[in-house]
Amino acid sequence: MADVHDRGVRSYNMSQIKSKDTKPELIVRSFLHARGVRYRLFSKDLPGKPDLILKKYQTVVFIHGCFWHAHEGCKYFSIPKTNTGWWLSKLSKNKKRDERAIKELKNAGWKVIVIWECELREPLRTKTLDCLLDEIRSQVEY
Repeated sequence: MADVHDRGVRSYNMSQIKSKDTKPELIVRSFLHARGVRYRLFSKDLPGKPDLILKKYQTVVFIHGCFWHAHEGCKYFSIPKTNTGWWLSKLSKNKKRDERAIKELKNAGWKVIVIWECELREPLRTKTLDCLLDEIRSQVEY
C-alpha cells in the first residue's frame, strides 16, 4: 500500500513526534510531584535512560508509548500498512533494547516500573496512578 502523504509531509509529521515531555509523562510527573514524590529526569548514566529516577526509592519508571514500544494486545498498537518490513524490524529492536535495559537495571539493584500509555487513559488513569504510588512507596523502610 502506498503512503497517503508525499515524502516531505511524512518527514514533517514524523519530526513533530516528541520523545520527551509527552502527555503521558507529564500526567505521571504532575501526579507524583503533587504527592510529594521527588524524582530526576532522563539520566543518561542509566541503561535505557528511564523517564523518571526515584533515587530515594531505588526505583526507575519507564512510560512507554503503546506504538513505539509495541504493546502487544493493546488496541492502540498496530503495525503500519506501509513499509511494514521496516516497521517490524524497528519495533522489534525497540522491544529488545527495552528488555535489555530493564534486565541491566534490575541486575544493578534498581526496581523497574513500566507504565503503558494506554493505562493513563480514562477510565484506567486513576487506578494506574494510585497503583504506581503504592508500588513506589512499598519499597521504603522507615
